[in-house]
Amino acid sequence: MTLIPDSRRAWRSSTAAVALAAALSLISACTIPTSSSTAPEPPPLPAISLSEPDGAQGVSPLEPITLAAAEGTLDSVELLNPEGKPVDAEMAPDGTSWTTTEVLGYGRTYTLAATATGPGGTSELRSTFTTVVPDNLTMPYLMPWDGAVVGIGQPVAVQFDEPIPDRARAQELITVTTDPPVEGAFYWVNNREVRWRPENYWEPGTRITVDANVYGQDLGNGLYGQSDQRSEFTIGDAVIAVADDYAKTITVSVNGTVVMTMPTSFGKASAPTPNGTYVIAERHREIVMDSSTYGVPVSSADGYRTDVEWATRMSYSGIFVHSAPWSIADQGRRNVSHGCLNVSPANARWFYYNTKPGDIAVVRKTVGGTLNGLDGLGDWNIPWSQWKAGNAEA
Repeated sequence: MTLIPDSRRAWRSSTAAVALAAALSLISACTIPTSSSTAPEPPPLPAISLSEPDGAQGVSPLEPITLAAAEGTLDSVELLNPEGKPVDAEMAPDGTSWTTTEVLGYGRTYTLAATATGPGGTSELRSTFTTVVPDNLTMPYLMPWDGAVVGIGQPVAVQFDEPIPDRARAQELITVTTDPPVEGAFYWVNNREVRWRPENYWEPGTRITVDANVYGQDLGNGLYGQSDQRSEFTIGDAVIAVADDYAKTITVSVNGTVVMTMPTSFGKASAPTPNGTYVIAERHREIVMDSSTYGVPVSSADGYRTDVEWATRMSYSGIFVHSAPWSIADQGRRNVSHGCLNVSPANARWFYYNTKPGDIAVVRKTVGGTLNGLDGLGDWNIPWSQWKAGNAEA
């Protein structure tokens, strides 16, 4: 066995150590040092957006107020009216949006408070806004009234309590729905009242719904609708009364069948009853007829102030079918009235009970002119071509 001297053994150990150190150095030199990781950005706070800017003025009371949350969900939302009462609203199932369901009032300031929470924390929003302040308000009144049964000649009437500056806009806000469907058109009889009717008389049984959706709408010059209104009514039997001056009779038919003929006295030569188509209106068990209400002084030769029974209105210019016991001898023979259709008490009572608003009365063959189409009950005397063309821009 050959022994290695200690000096050579030491040299070999030293050489191995150097080689190991070099190897370790090489390994270290080939390794890219890494820096410490950058801290992640914190999630953003929830963003709450409102449909109206804070402090907004002139907000429409019709438009829903909406709220939306991003990067989170809404925890609570409360919109208070000036009295501190919460406004009705709905939250979306996922909590990301909120919408009012209550129509707001005019000229009112509302206060909103909302919070939203998300991964980034909680956000709050506080805001106020004020709805539009009208210069004036107008209420629409619908005729016929809701639930009424009326005659085949009854026009739809929407009466406003203020003159309407923008009549075309008002018409757009009125909807007439019929079952079965019927073509019709609007026509203004004055600056406060618009009518709607078909070309021909209604068919019995027709159902009509009228909606005047004017609330929150500017009808011109700052005049806003006070309230929406709706009426649903039905057309009853076809009742037509024909008053013929040649025969001096009134003949009443129901659904095409004559049910009554009665003698009558028309307006005398100085006050002839106008010809044309009339729409029956209200009825009076008793009424005082005063010529001064139609421009004829009671003290004049043609003036009168008379208590009358069983009076059924045919025109707003003062023509009625009514009881006239003083002219029974003239009825069916000669004309002696101031324009009304005089009939006996029994016949006046029958007419009172067997006609209804909207029924048709036709006067023909008198020496008078024609009932004015703008009388208020003379709508059918306006030719359909003129009616359909309308007069909203007039």
